[in-house]
Amino acid sequence: MSDNQTPLGALVTAGEGQTEAVEITPSIFMVKDISNAYLVTTSEGDVLVNTGFLNNGAKTRALFAPHRQGPLNAIVLTQAHADHFGGVPELKEADTEVIAGKGFTETDQYFDDLKMFLGRRSGKLWASMTRRDGPPPVPPRIVPDVEVAGQLSFSLGGKRFEVIKVPGGETLCAVIVWLPDEKIVFTGNLFGPVWRSMPNLTTVRGDKPRLVGPYLKSCEIVRDLGAELLITGHGEPIFGADLIRADIQAMHDAVQWIETETIKVMNAGGTVYQAMQQIHLPAEMKIGEFHGQTKWTVRAVWEENGNWVKYEDGTTALFGSPVSSVYADIAELAGGADKVAERAKALLDADKPLEALHLVDVALGVDGAEPTALVVKKHACQLLLARGGGQNLSETMWLKAEIAEAEKALG
Repeated sequence: MSDNQTPLGALVTAGEGQTEAVEITPSIFMVKDISNAYLVTTSEGDVLVNTGFLNNGAKTRALFAPHRQGPLNAIVLTQAHADHFGGVPELKEADTEVIAGKGFTETDQYFDDLKMFLGRRSGKLWASMTRRDGPPPVPPRIVPDVEVAGQLSFSLGGKRFEVIKVPGGETLCAVIVWLPDEKIVFTGNLFGPVWRSMPNLTTVRGDKPRLVGPYLKSCEIVRDLGAELLITGHGEPIFGADLIRADIQAMHDAVQWIETETIKVMNAGGTVYQAMQQIHLPAEMKIGEFHGQTKWTVRAVWEENGNWVKYEDGTTALFGSPVSSVYADIAELAGGADKVAERAKALLDADKPLEALHLVDVALGVDGAEPTALVVKKHACQLLLARGGGQNLSETMWLKAEIAEAEKALG
């Protein structure tokens, strides 16, 4: 596993070097990508569930070619993220029907409208994985032939398909694909990119928030299908009805427990910061935290129920005045940015990296080249990175980016 390979990072790059599609069943094949593409074959033609990332469509088509049974009747897109639909232009055939969930076009438009804002933020987190050959390609604009609001059923070659709209997950336009006769369900990244893990209800890069209630309902819908094979957007399929049900219930219960505990803190008069620091899943409820984290789910629950206004942030928050507007005054009172940086170093030496980073922000806000502050920033982020163990991708990539920025400034 390379330096950039968190568990999620390893899944994202799993398709590199793939030379043939993976057979899941005699009629279902997988091509690994940033999000995987799946071919479902029938005696009368084929169906694709997702198409992989941009510029990978030709490769995906070639890997699926030996297994094709006829015309590509449909492409089902489980969500409006480019790693799921990027290959559509290369894979779509003349009579292929593109099927997505209601809201797909709206979500796609959202990403296009905010492409500069989201691109800058995504670049900080993902550039080392998705921009190694230069700027990322521009996603194709996909207009589905059908946007499913409830359920769409069709049959092909004796195989029954049900495209079911689910209320929430990684996107608000999510659908699942259910093969009722085989008891197989494709969930895409409905539950996040890593199975049996904490959802990322509010991403670090930015996105429309995914709400707890719809996420829990989506868990219940998939759980109650009784699937014997569950195929996600990443990684290996999950076999066994009992295991699938237990894993979905674990994800459901963990998020529901966090919601309950967060609301308790809200009602008790606590702050969002206290809730983020105090709420920890019991050991018996632990699930992976590779994309989302408990503390971020706490924050998402708080924002969903309490909105953006936090009384602990005081009056200035209501007027758009950030605390950084008085950094120069704080530094002057301390005797200069260098004095603030020295105190930040003392906090780091006392094993208080987060408190140290607060003062680093003050010092660098006044003097962006203050050397002690840059060194403290680098070492504090390295300490946080080591303590995180490289488990959570966004946290890991953020800290690595901060370290790299500090090193670049130090020269």
